Amino acid sequence: MKLDIPFPVREILRRLTLAGYEASVVGGCVRDSLLGLSPKDWDITTSAKPEEVKLVLSDLKLLEIGLKHGTVTALSGGMAVEITTYRIDGAYSDNRRPDSVCFTGSLTDDLSRRDFTVNAMAYSEQNGLVDCFGGREDLQQKILRCVGDPDRRFEEDALRILRGLRFCAVLGLSPDEKTARSMNTHRQLLDRIAKERISVELIKLLCGQNAAQILREFPQIIGQILPEILPMIGFEQHNPHHIYDVWEHTLHALDATPADPVLRLVILLHDSGKPHTFTRDQKGVGHFYGHGAVSVQLAEQALHRLRLDGKTVRRVSTLVRVHDIPLQPCAAWIRRRLNRMGEEDFRALLEIKRADSLAQNPAYRDRLNQIDAVLPILEQILSERQCFSRKELKVSGNDLIALGIPPGPKVGVLLKRLLDAVINGKIPNEKEALLNLAKQTLHETSG
Repeated sequence: MKLDIPFPVREILRRLTLAGYEASVVGGCVRDSLLGLSPKDWDITTSAKPEEVKLVLSDLKLLEIGLKHGTVTALSGGMAVEITTYRIDGAYSDNRRPDSVCFTGSLTDDLSRRDFTVNAMAYSEQNGLVDCFGGREDLQQKILRCVGDPDRRFEEDALRILRGLRFCAVLGLSPDEKTARSMNTHRQLLDRIAKERISVELIKLLCGQNAAQILREFPQIIGQILPEILPMIGFEQHNPHHIYDVWEHTLHALDATPADPVLRLVILLHDSGKPHTFTRDQKGVGHFYGHGAVSVQLAEQALHRLRLDGKTVRRVSTLVRVHDIPLQPCAAWIRRRLNRMGEEDFRALLEIKRADSLAQNPAYRDRLNQIDAVLPILEQILSERQCFSRKELKVSGNDLIALGIPPGPKVGVLLKRLLDAVINGKIPNEKEALLNLAKQTLHETSG
């Protein structure tokens, strides 16, 4: 077999080899290449010590951020290539990174410290594939297996638990029995990991093609970092619109949602308020009045704790808040929604509602028809550049000031009134009509 290695990486390998050192590509780039995927990153492992790497590649721009752990990053051909010396890791007192490393002359020793067998393969043109732990076979069998003792691997670096589930969600793998058991046993160690690192792995996991199944199999691990989901598990809805409990409904909706971080987060948390708002009427039918508002509180609590950026939190919060509003296939209603949400979030709302409906009782999927009715009207509004925000309005604040309105808050109030009239279809978005309405409004208020 032969891997298609980019030229800048091949050149670094060649130079290290010519200088008398062993050098191979290693880890995720080998795994992805065997799967027929295009690796995003290429890492090199070598017998050369960091100072020797720096000497061999002295003409390249080198970053020494990971020097403590034996890593030099070379910038070449628009790529950042991490080059790490063969090493054996010391103790992991923080359950994340080794306190110290010891360089070794053995590639096998280096591969033995890695997390999973599918990531513990190396390749060079001289030696071909070096696979000491059966990673290639595990990849073919779709198995995620730790290198060596799973308990030790996860005690060393607890983030490996979430990384492992992410690999399963993205690559369609399943943990072997020992790995799965150890993941669950050590899940509380995730509390010691920086929330920023947790959120990166969680979002990658959620956007995986197999995300719903992984969440179904490992809810307690996800619940360790998102306790807001735990009350949903097994919570029956007792409502004819639903055939699944709240958690299963969420997972089916997740399967029907595009692999976008915001959309997947919205779906994951959109019904988190249901267990907290459940009531039954006289007929025994379950209701969840106000669950949207409670879900917003829980979503914001979760996302702030995970240190997600403000824009993501705001978008998720907005979409969770409105996820169950009734749609109206009416141009004025759609323009009002576009005014409040913008095109991006309104389209996201339609995706959320579609996924939500697909995860309900098939006998009650009339909401899908509503979405289908709204879409062509939305496209017409956008293609005709109909007015739904101030930037499309044919008058400006200066036009109103020219009518004699003093600069200040009254200008904004009047602009909003004019915009509302256009959005609701009461007047055309034409300058003359808008100025006439402005004059009429001024006359009424002054009189």
